[in-house]
Amino acid sequence: MRTEKQQAFIENYVRTGHATKSAILSGYSEKGAAERGHKLKNQFAGEIAEETRKSIVDAIPGALSQLKDLAYNAESESVRLQAVKDILDRAGLKPVDRIEQTHIEAVPTKELERELEALLSEEIPEVIGTIN
Repeated sequence: MRTEKQQAFIENYVRTGHATKSAILSGYSEKGAAERGHKLKNQFAGEIAEETRKSIVDAIPGALSQLKDLAYNAESESVRLQAVKDILDRAGLKPVDRIEQTHIEAVPTKELERELEALLSEEIPEVIGTIN
């Protein structure tokens, strides 16, 4: 069972991320706030993690709303484009990776034929040896 001060500490820590400041905001004395904040942070680590997760989930609709507003109303075309990309990315629609083409030197046909003949002549004795 948590006290009101402990619950306030958890909520303040989720909001500020600072143990000493959260202890002071929760009503603990400034004199021992650093030590108290450290102990409370460790004591309620699980609850802090859960409240942090809930806080993030609760912020998603607002963040998406801001992204949509940027996509539709930003003055900068690059900001609008980035907002649209972010929305699509979060929806699981990733852009196609760029395929980089490298320059391939043309090799004369005669040279390729010689290489092919050399390769075939190397493989043929091996195949004949396995048949016998």
